[in-house]
Amino acid sequence: MNDVAATVKQKVGRYGIWSIGLRSEDPDRRGELAEAAAELEELGYGALWLGGNSTARNAAPLIGATSRIVVGTSIQSIWQQEARDSAAAYADLESTHPGRFVLGLGVSHAKLAEQYRRPYSSLVAYLDALDTAGVPAGRRVLAALGPKTLELARDRAAGAIPYLVTAEHTARARETLGEGPLLAPELKVVLETDPSRARTLARGALAMYLALPNYTNNFLRHGFTEADFTDGGSDRLIDAVFAWGDEDRIRDRIKTFQQAGADHIALQVVTGGPSDVLPREEWRRLAGLLG
Repeated sequence: MNDVAATVKQKVGRYGIWSIGLRSEDPDRRGELAEAAAELEELGYGALWLGGNSTARNAAPLIGATSRIVVGTSIQSIWQQEARDSAAAYADLESTHPGRFVLGLGVSHAKLAEQYRRPYSSLVAYLDALDTAGVPAGRRVLAALGPKTLELARDRAAGAIPYLVTAEHTARARETLGEGPLLAPELKVVLETDPSRARTLARGALAMYLALPNYTNNFLRHGFTEADFTDGGSDRLIDAVFAWGDEDRIRDRIKTFQQAGADHIALQVVTGGPSDVLPREEWRRLAGLLG
């Protein structure tokens, strides 16, 4: 692993926050987002991962409002922005805030991107174009699920930021990546101790993803069956991809991912509320239990 990639791995620390709400471009919310980012930095999180189809433009205000926390896209779809434009946006941020932005890339999904064709080859071509434009491999990460894309994350990026995965996937990803590259899976957290309530909230968050074959195929590769996708997801599936319960149970679930090989975990708090409402109290509670 080169020095640039190693620096990214060190800077993001052990825990980050994954959030769609933080990517908002609403000018009326700039103050709220800046204040939230500054508090997350103060709480000790090492990175902010901007969910959905996010770009450097979404990251810039949060970086400007903080002093050290790393901000990454999770992810920027390769169909969303030409590589030359991504490179220009990266260069602008790097010139004003060196080392604070990580370009997280992914191929999105056929149901969400009408341009979706030959996703692996298209991702390779995108990385080639970023190389030509001067974006270092060590400052980009890939939303890698399958073996080929994990190998690409190992060879052409600083590492992988897999979304909606299990600890078992994390262990296999670690084997593919080797010890050097960053492995930073996303993990959904429900701060609810009642099993029925927690799983109901989890199923509400999981529903849209069960319609996307990239995720369900990955689950099938790791021992789940079609039966696990019915009725919003089986208890077995819910318990594998969510951390829920009291503080000890949530800590243990997080530890399972770390023991499987995760260097950093991008924690997404699930409340059942609108995605643009920032769960700031829950972020505080989560920081407290992380110690």
